[in-house]
Formats: sequence, C-alpha cells, structure tokens
Amino acid sequence: MDMSLHRFTELFAQLGLASDEASIRGFIKAHAPLAPDLALAEAPFWSASQAAFLREEIGRDAEWAEVVDRLSLALRGASHRAGRAAGPTGL
Repeated sequence: MDMSLHRFTELFAQLGLASDEASIRGFIKAHAPLAPDLALAEAPFWSASQAAFLREEIGRDAEWAEVVDRLSLALRGASHRAGRAAGPTGL
C-alpha cells in the first residue's frame, strides 16, 4: 500500500471517518473542490470536533500537520485529477 494512502487511512480513522481506500476516494470526490480561500477546518462538512482537531494540528504544526496539508491539497485539486487513477495516493 502506498504510504500516502496509509497516512490518509490513519487521519480518516482519527477523524472518525471510514478509512478504507474506497471511502477516502469517495470522500475527496464528494467534497472537492474546496474553495481556495477556505481554510480546511472551516469547510462545512466537518463536525465541530473534527474541525477543532484539524485547526489544532495545523496550528501547532503537530504530528498530523503534514497529512492534514495533503488532505487539503487533495480536496482543492481533486477536480484537476478527476479520472486519473492516482487519487489521494498520488500526493
């Protein structure tokens, strides 16, 4: 398994979301594209606790910050990769 996807699976599990490959791809497809001027944690699809976790991890540049940044990029750029097999593993 690609390490990028592996880290996404861990982040999604931490957020209380389904963390299998199909669910991750489906989540990104369902919620992309995210407006470039919207902070990831401010996206309307997060619960209050999920948003707080994302905000805290990015703010502290904590252990999850890198994979949270990659999720942000995936949600902002997924429309550009539509139809490509790379999906989140291509990050």
